Amino acid sequence: MRVPQVRNFVSLCLLFTMMLFFTHLSIVSSQIFSKVEVVIKTDKDVELGAEQLDLYLPLLKGKRVALVANHTSLIAEEHLVDVLISKKITITKVFAPEHGFRGSADAGEHVSSGKDEKTGLELISLYGSNKKPSAEQLKGVDVVVFDIQDVGARFYTYISTMSYVMEACGELKIPMIILDRPNPNGHYVDGPVLEPAFSSFVGLHPVPVVHGMTVGEYAQMVNGEGWLKNKVKCNLTVIPCKGWEHKNYYQLTVPPSPNLKTMNAIYLYPSLCFFEGTKVSVGRGTDAPFEIIGYPGCGIGSLVFIPKSGPGSKSPLYEGKECGGFNLRPFGENFVRDTGKLYMYWLQSLVEFEKYDPKFFNSFFDKLAGTDALRKQLLEGKKEDEIRKSWQPGLEKFKLVRARYLLYKD
Repeated sequence: MRVPQVRNFVSLCLLFTMMLFFTHLSIVSSQIFSKVEVVIKTDKDVELGAEQLDLYLPLLKGKRVALVANHTSLIAEEHLVDVLISKKITITKVFAPEHGFRGSADAGEHVSSGKDEKTGLELISLYGSNKKPSAEQLKGVDVVVFDIQDVGARFYTYISTMSYVMEACGELKIPMIILDRPNPNGHYVDGPVLEPAFSSFVGLHPVPVVHGMTVGEYAQMVNGEGWLKNKVKCNLTVIPCKGWEHKNYYQLTVPPSPNLKTMNAIYLYPSLCFFEGTKVSVGRGTDAPFEIIGYPGCGIGSLVFIPKSGPGSKSPLYEGKECGGFNLRPFGENFVRDTGKLYMYWLQSLVEFEKYDPKFFNSFFDKLAGTDALRKQLLEGKKEDEIRKSWQPGLEKFKLVRARYLLYKD
């Protein structure tokens, strides 16, 4: 349903009332969903790929190993690097993705290479100008191990890093091992499928916004579909998880990046990240990033917040400025998670509130969407049902591809 265009004070009040109604409707709906039995698993219920040492230690013995890892690369509370060193595995260097090895850098922040203070290992950033390991950086490496927790959205850049590492390994004939972890958004597939013209680091491949795959499954798909440069093949081994299925929800114990602090934010992220391509703040620089939205002069919503510089958000959008908007904290775990689809209502409503002004969007939006069609549909006032209908041919085609590479029951 589309909210009437705002032209005067009366219609503004009507719009605000309707937003409150949808908030109430969502909470009521969540109560209905909560009656449906769901399975929520934690790392106590699931045996992660990294925990199955007996399966991959023999592949590392006597080899010079490079890791692609960050702060989520844990076995219980011990870092994979420390575990492998204690097992007498020769670690030569560590490649770090966006947010760095310790996971403290801002989104988009330059991450410097250097040495890890604890282990003295060489750290090489795979973000910024050096997204793909060079032949020189992989010189003397016999095998590469990838172990990073993903959240299942195309624009979350860890899968792009993984793809570039696969490509480099394929070109240099270096085996690569993926230690798999559950996908907390692995229970659904939704969104526009990326068009090749919009390929970028926030979306390399023709997949929907929510692809419903673990990093191990995704890696197999990239390899099997010939999506690496020049259709090179990576000598890939995936160590699957045990005790998890796609229909299960998975509770992360470590935030995968500085601005996804809660499970609520992780469930909202695929729907809210679109706003990073608009004038709207997603709450970076507050205590609730990806749980609130707003901007200066927003005339609807009862929330007021002021973004401030801090760890993980050094120069947030609208720093020091008062923003009006919406508190979406009740929605993530109580509603969006269980709908099994992107929630487009907030985006559509704010576009309409801004009277379909093209300046609502910035140049990043089409890269996040993987197409310019979504922006055009929103500016044309297309209804959500019509927008979703346009995604279906691409989604059905993708699901057929996806099915060939699944490691876990769907």
